[in-house]
Amino acid sequence: MNLSKVGLLDLPNEILVMIFKKLDNIDVLYSLLDVDNQRLDIIAQENTFTNTLKFLIITLTDDILSLTDSIVDRFCTNILPRIHQNVKSLILDSLSMERILLVGDYPNLTEIKLFNFNDKIVSRYFTVETPFRCIFQRQITDLILVFENDFNEILEKNYTTDHLSIMGSFPRFFPPLVLRNLPSTTFFSSTLNKLYINLMTYDDCLALLDGRLKQL
Repeated sequence: MNLSKVGLLDLPNEILVMIFKKLDNIDVLYSLLDVDNQRLDIIAQENTFTNTLKFLIITLTDDILSLTDSIVDRFCTNILPRIHQNVKSLILDSLSMERILLVGDYPNLTEIKLFNFNDKIVSRYFTVETPFRCIFQRQITDLILVFENDFNEILEKNYTTDHLSIMGSFPRFFPPLVLRNLPSTTFFSSTLNKLYINLMTYDDCLALLDGRLKQL
């Protein structure tokens, strides 16, 4: 009986896509783009592999690990400039967020999930002028901020369109935000209509109703 050898590239595109969908999109892009094979290059740029990108690793024990600098460097230099117009959702940690967001315009980006969120992130990206402040305030419709509490437990919260969640693992560890002393031009959104947040005082709650969140 003759046995024929079938290589990966002998498979039709439909089968290759099914195989690659078993992998993380980051792995597909890192492994297939710029490998001197036009067919694989085209497949890797399909929306299936470029719409949602997760730039971190969540272990079986719910630990959050950053990608290595070499991987992030290659994405920022060679990969993201080619696919940024396809990206709709980014899952980031605070260490790599700025580099990744500055790579391109991301005209179709509407969702960001940010891990290792803290009050310094709020001060830097939500209350001062930055190159991508407009992304957070006028373009993003789905935003979730996930922080680690004292017990290093992570809680993820699924959310709907125009929904912001700022969450930790237990209610008593939710990070309180103080809004009453911030002008309405520094903490606002023109798209947000649902908000789940823990505030310091009742006055902070009233501050949310001063017009800064027009669609809430």
